[in-house]
Parts: sequence; structure tokens; C-alpha cells
Amino acid sequence: MKSICVFCGARSGTRPVYRQSAMALGKLLAEQNIELVWGGGDIGLMGIVADATLDAGGRAFGVIPDFMVERELQHRGATEMLVVDSMHTRKAAMADRAEGFIALPGGYGTLDELFEILTWGQLHIHRKPIGLLNVEGFYEPLIAMVRHMVKEGFVKPENLDLFCVGETPAALLAAMRAWRAPAGDWVPPLSASQG
Repeated sequence: MKSICVFCGARSGTRPVYRQSAMALGKLLAEQNIELVWGGGDIGLMGIVADATLDAGGRAFGVIPDFMVERELQHRGATEMLVVDSMHTRKAAMADRAEGFIALPGGYGTLDELFEILTWGQLHIHRKPIGLLNVEGFYEPLIAMVRHMVKEGFVKPENLDLFCVGETPAALLAAMRAWRAPAGDWVPPLSASQG
């Protein structure tokens, strides 16, 4: 992987460990010569992961909607910054640039980006690794919800394998490098009652 898109919060969270994990991830990306692709912001974990990448000599490619530039939320030190017209365009541009995806802790926007990229993986629109950096169990409730959706018949069991989980940036990157896209067709077979 030569580039990884990081989804993360525009806030830093309530515990220092979230900031520390973002810094560790940014530094590791730079050390492994992996370009950071991110939402272009300079606030919250977005700014922290970008600063850590750049401070360690790495590349940071930002994609930011024009309305955020107008509110002065744009990171001024990015290696390269693409200004786009909408949040939809932003997500597509980040996905095109990245060879993998990592979700750090975050809020609604992070989950929106994560679930869109998981859906694209489920539909075989891409076959790129997706990772959850499970900082101190942050993503445990979400993982439990996905398992519940499988149990209730809304997600195929093999789609649990669409994402990797790691407790540290190094462990997560190793899991993502070993990951292989699930085989099979995304279209569910007709049940007897449907046919």
C-alpha cells in the first residue's frame, strides 16, 4: 500500500489516548513511506494525524470541500490539497487516491465515510483493505452491532471479513497487508418465498 485514506474525527475526543493514536499512526505512515489521504482539515484528530505525518517527513494529500475552506478549516501545511464542490465528491476523490482505508475514532462523519467504503467493498466497487483502529476498545460496540446485523440476516457472514481490526497502528497495518477481499457475488440468492 502506497497510500491510505484515514477517516477520523474533527474533534480530539475526551481521552489523550485518541490523540496519541492519531500521532502514532501519522508517524508510522511516514516511516513506511505511505501517503496519508485525508479530509484536509486542521482540527481534531484530522489535524493531528496530518501534522504527525508531515512532521515525520511524510506526504499528506488532503481533499476538502470549498465550504470548509471558506470557514478556514483547511490544513495549510498539506503536501497537496484538492478543493472540491461537495462532501460526496470529497469521499469519491479520497477513495480514488487511496489503496486502503483506516478509521480512527470519530463521530458521525467518520462513521458515514467508513460505512460508505464498507458498502462499496460489499458491492465489489473496490477491493481495498479497510481497517478499524480499535483504540482502547472504541469500536467494540460497532463491531457488536455488525455481528448483530449478521445474526438478524441483514449482512452476510462473510462480509464480517470486509474489515480488519487492530489495537495499534502497526498491528492494523500488518493485518491490512495480509487481508484478501472476500470471494463471491454481492447479490443475495433468492429465497424460496421470493422465487
